Amino acid sequence: MIANPRRTLRSTFKRRMRLWSLLLCFRSLGLRRGVRSSSASIFDSASRTSSPTSSHFQIKHGTILLLLYVDDMIITGDDTVGIYSLKQFLSRQFEMKDLGLLNYFLSLEISHDPSSYFLSQAKYTSDLLARVGLTDFKTASTPVDLQTRLTLLDGHLLSNATLYRQLVGSLVYLTVTRPDIAYVVHIVSQFMATPRSPHYDALVCILRYLKGTMFHGLYYSTYSSLQLHAFSDAV
Repeated sequence: MIANPRRTLRSTFKRRMRLWSLLLCFRSLGLRRGVRSSSASIFDSASRTSSPTSSHFQIKHGTILLLLYVDDMIITGDDTVGIYSLKQFLSRQFEMKDLGLLNYFLSLEISHDPSSYFLSQAKYTSDLLARVGLTDFKTASTPVDLQTRLTLLDGHLLSNATLYRQLVGSLVYLTVTRPDIAYVVHIVSQFMATPRSPHYDALVCILRYLKGTMFHGLYYSTYSSLQLHAFSDAV
């Protein structure tokens, strides 16, 4: 999935980013049965340091991340030897299928080269636009009309409030790779209980903006600065 989200900024972080060589996806055919009893064995094995056998695997250094969603699994990290050992261990415990380098997972599209990863949700966005029939609409340059001031009582109640709630929920998930719409999605989500026509118009504006920026996403490079920039409007 997304590249290693280490929470501490160390001097070795950039060097380790260059070592990410495995971003793998697996389909487990037998993972659902016995997963609870096997989880303890997996984590117990990770703490051992002897050579890999039929009962444990070895992590000598670095970081390995494992994401499990139902019967799909993603493994990533900077310890290639440990990842290989983990793969061998899991294959002995469950019937597994190695799907290779990760390209698509839960509507996240991942492209990569030796020095970077790019995450987007272009297909997810396209499907969202098609659901509301906005594929032929003009695009918007910003996700919100700066002159719009939404209130609880302006306009008339929507006849289909369920659609409004579904669209807002879809936009919330889209913020995984589109933080540029996070603020305006937060605004429209405040009117989920009794959405009105101006609220839906604001929602359409977001969708029109997304149509023109469908292929935007998150770019992670090994050469990126580790400085964090934040902006705040306290007015």
